[in-house]
Amino acid sequence: MRKTILIIAVLLNFLPCTTFAVEYSLDDLYGLALERSETVKIAGEDTYISMREKDRAMAVLIPKLSAFGSHTKYSDQKKSNSSVIQPENSTSWGLKMDQSLSVSGRELTALKIAKTSIVKSRFDYDSVKEGYLLNVASDYYGLLKAKKALEIANANVERLTKHRDAAQTRLRVGEITKTVLLRAEAELSGAQSDLIRAENNLKLAKVVLARTAGISGDYEIKESEVKENNLPFDKEGLGGFPADCGLSSVDCLKQAALSERNELKSADLDRNIAEDQIRYTRGLYWPDFSVEGVYSRREDSPSSFFANKESIYGVLRLDYPFFEGGLRKAEVRQSEARFRQADYRLEDLKKTINVEVEDSYLNLITVSGVLEKLKAEVEYARDNYNAVSKQFQYGLADSIDIIDANTLLVTSEREFANAQYDYQFAALQLRRATGTLLETVVGR
Repeated sequence: MRKTILIIAVLLNFLPCTTFAVEYSLDDLYGLALERSETVKIAGEDTYISMREKDRAMAVLIPKLSAFGSHTKYSDQKKSNSSVIQPENSTSWGLKMDQSLSVSGRELTALKIAKTSIVKSRFDYDSVKEGYLLNVASDYYGLLKAKKALEIANANVERLTKHRDAAQTRLRVGEITKTVLLRAEAELSGAQSDLIRAENNLKLAKVVLARTAGISGDYEIKESEVKENNLPFDKEGLGGFPADCGLSSVDCLKQAALSERNELKSADLDRNIAEDQIRYTRGLYWPDFSVEGVYSRREDSPSSFFANKESIYGVLRLDYPFFEGGLRKAEVRQSEARFRQADYRLEDLKKTINVEVEDSYLNLITVSGVLEKLKAEVEYARDNYNAVSKQFQYGLADSIDIIDANTLLVTSEREFANAQYDYQFAALQLRRATGTLLETVVGR
């Protein structure tokens, strides 16, 4: 038994250590990014900070309880007849409960602002997540393009290698001149250099996607199947939007964006906060009302018979600064200016979003229209290359013809591959522009 275990252990030591790369789909990358991205975590901390700001605003409305104490040592004792005027030392301590509020209710306004800020920060958080998901998708499709470019470069090298070999064969039998072979060698060298660039571009694209999605170690990606709910439209119109939002009109998409974009919701709340801030600063013109309840005790050494050792009292105070150098007026004017800024910012954002929607919409229409043409171009270019290649073998076509046919095939394949991924990414861009990308990703 021991010999068997020893033999197995020795064999395991000589076996190669095999590691398997993890394979991710686009949905998997979305999940990783939302979980590991520092950008998303920073936005989440902003939400937490706004919640704690509400706690601070609430704390102002709750009375404060404090304790105090002091010990005083005098240089000498002073008496008047038999009574002590100044003791050698004195100790005092006590408890105080106090509350100060503005007659205008500024504290309640501050609490309302803090609660609104929490909702605003959540919209900002969702907006950051949407933007980051689009970045993940961009890097994902960039990696797919790099992989496809490498496949095309490899196929190009194989074709040109066969063409070079055919040229060598025909040169040996005297059917062509040496310049044809030299041209074939030059084209092959250029294709090999393109292959090296494609390999390096693929490595860089993997590094970029790993950084964006938070991937550590080696990995691979798989091309996700395009589902109907991934695209912003189907046979009946725009998926996820009302049926009257057909591809013939972009107005409904703009209306959807104005109601769904988290940036607009945040900007609208920012405007409301600025309006409440005006009310808050105008409260400075009202007096502050404070209430105090105090218990204090004093112990002197030596003690005096007439000294008051213990007292309980309450204080009502009304404070109103009549002159403060124009500070209140300046703060109110600042708040009014910030409100106007928030209003302008909201209107400007609406116009910007309308342009984003139209740009994304037209881009999607353009790519979808070009895609079918490029698909046909690839088929024609492939048939053309095959035909010219056979003609070259039988001496019915020269080297220039086959090189031109190969260049057309390579160019059309690259453009078609890029258009395929551009179409899928354009669909996500339109989702982002209309504010439905995060909902689509989470709802899958």
